Amino acid sequence: MKVSRRKVLGMLATGAVAGVMGSHHVLAADKDPGALPEPAPGAAGSLVRALKLRQSTRSFSPEPIPRQLLSDLLWAAFGINRPASGKRTAPSAFNSQEIDLYVIMQDGVFVYEPQAHRLNLVTSADVRELAGRQGYVRKAPVNIMYVADYARMKRISPEQKPVLTAANAGCISQNVYLFCALNALGTVVRDGIDRDALARAMSLGKDQHIVLGQSVGYRKS
Repeated sequence: MKVSRRKVLGMLATGAVAGVMGSHHVLAADKDPGALPEPAPGAAGSLVRALKLRQSTRSFSPEPIPRQLLSDLLWAAFGINRPASGKRTAPSAFNSQEIDLYVIMQDGVFVYEPQAHRLNLVTSADVRELAGRQGYVRKAPVNIMYVADYARMKRISPEQKPVLTAANAGCISQNVYLFCALNALGTVVRDGIDRDALARAMSLGKDQHIVLGQSVGYRKS
């Protein structure tokens, strides 16, 4: 099997090169399509280097992201970094942890569960065309939708919720930017979403609100 240079670079950055001859589809597990490997982000580079490399990408290859790399990406975005307290890699007002990461791929829509570090299936339908109005969204192998659950924000007034959820989603999206910068991935945070149509496709509840989307994938050469 021929393996692209981009893929090898991404796998080297996460220590996943040992699996290079296996399946590289994001959800190609035999028994549990939502299972993720243990996160192993390692020391891919310094924060200063990540900031120097950080940029937005709007042209993506459809090449799938290796499973280990996706695992590390989701942990870096909003995973648990302090198991004793359950606190996360990005802040949230009053520790509400109201943002859920909905991951849209060709295989379907999954929601990231940080406590178990896994993806839970929402629908097996391919809804990538609803993930954003920009043409590149359909080509990106991963689109992360930041969804705020206002019901978790018990101590926050209705007027504050939109502002604070936007700020919290911004912190998570910057984690994604910095991770991508160090792992040969492209990304862009964006709006341009038909929120009503996508909310129906993802079976969101009345207290759940789509804040932003973020496309992730290898840059198109």
